[in-house]
Amino acid sequence: MTLETNIPQRLDRLPWSRWHLTMVIALGITWLLDGLEVTLAGSLASVLKEPEALGLSDIQIGFTATGYLAGAVIGALIFGWLTDRLGRKRLFFITLALYLSATAATAFAWNFGSFLLFRIFTGAGIGGEYAAINSAIDELIPARNRGAVDLAINGTFWIGAALGSVGTLFLLDSGFVSQALAWRFAFGIGAALGIVILFFRKAVPESPRWLILRGRQADANAIVGTIERTIEQRGESLAEPIGTLRFAVRDHTPLREVWNAMLRDQPRRSVLGLILMATQAFFYNAIFFTYGLVLTSFFHVRSERVPLYMIPVALGNFLGPLALGRAFDSIGRRRMIAGTYALSGLLLAGYGLMFLQDAITASSMLIWFAAIFFVASSAASSAYLTVSEIFPVEIRAFAISIFYAVGTLAGGVAAPILLAQLISSGSRTQVFWGYIAGAVLMVLGGITEAFLGIDAERQPLESISSPLQSVGVFLDESTARLGAQSE
Repeated sequence: MTLETNIPQRLDRLPWSRWHLTMVIALGITWLLDGLEVTLAGSLASVLKEPEALGLSDIQIGFTATGYLAGAVIGALIFGWLTDRLGRKRLFFITLALYLSATAATAFAWNFGSFLLFRIFTGAGIGGEYAAINSAIDELIPARNRGAVDLAINGTFWIGAALGSVGTLFLLDSGFVSQALAWRFAFGIGAALGIVILFFRKAVPESPRWLILRGRQADANAIVGTIERTIEQRGESLAEPIGTLRFAVRDHTPLREVWNAMLRDQPRRSVLGLILMATQAFFYNAIFFTYGLVLTSFFHVRSERVPLYMIPVALGNFLGPLALGRAFDSIGRRRMIAGTYALSGLLLAGYGLMFLQDAITASSMLIWFAAIFFVASSAASSAYLTVSEIFPVEIRAFAISIFYAVGTLAGGVAAPILLAQLISSGSRTQVFWGYIAGAVLMVLGGITEAFLGIDAERQPLESISSPLQSVGVFLDESTARLGAQSE
């Protein structure tokens, strides 16, 4: 069966509205959870080493961080494939339920093995969310706002990081509960927030773009019609959508077509996505996961004070995408992605030199890291933006999950263990070379973007990459470049 639709054009011509803001809040909360989880792990790393807690070693701390990432990789692959097969909305609730169960169980861990297992399942839930959330963001937000909104939503990771820092700071430093129990209450924060998110998720509809792929045009029209009426009721007029798209309806995309689309048809884009994801994964998972260990090992910050040092860094990470996000839509993807990647690497190299020379204090380290991650947060968020934009809608979620998985395996899984080992050596020189490795990789990511980047700013998704099921083109000249930027 072949359908002709103007659903994509209707979505892209919508003005920014309260409805879009509601979607940003409902979808951004997922990243808040991930930020909370990562910060809890980093802030509690030194506490979990205490005998009255779990008595973990530095290496075991590194393994739990790696376990979380490995779980995220597995979850991304499984749930990413299911997201394209079953729809975005259904997977929202499945992955959230897994996260809720696993993070609640973490609060009851009794030894290293149980703690590691529960962290793996927590990561699987969050990893599954990545594909569903980023797909929904791109498919619901108008093209002219997509870059800024995507970066802002990804930036909410750091609101979670700040909440995690404040929560652990209160629990560890207030004397409200003993340290033997405080870390358990801290992980309970994540489970409590997850329950709240269940209510927000009800407001998020299925992606109309996904619905039309499955021939559910009536459902797609109903969703878009509701959005349009909501906007018109506020006194805003809507421009007429221009053009249509014809495509063949089918119930799934064969895996053969997935691999062909990424490896045979779009090899340059695949290389770009892999390098951007891998370099930022190493940068973040190596540097941020071990931030607390550096503070306690080299600057002798008390473990219960580590969350205090996390808050300014988290705020820098959040404010960066807010301040720079619009430039990704105005100045352009290629210039901004290349620039933020390269600048992040150069800033980390500068900090590394100061660290090597023992020329900084814990306070000045905090300032350095706030500045570094102000820029790096936009770079890392743009990697997710890139892989979610440059592949067809039929394989969008699975493509996100594949590049997240491969990039994380290549650049992120071993990173916390490597840096933890360098830190446990007590040698500033060894830690310095770990920082330099992260800096070089980010500069490499910037260079790759400069040569292979896609100018996707303000472009409809269907013009950036033709739908695999497309059997026709947009019927207006302004968007007739369907697939023109495809290799």
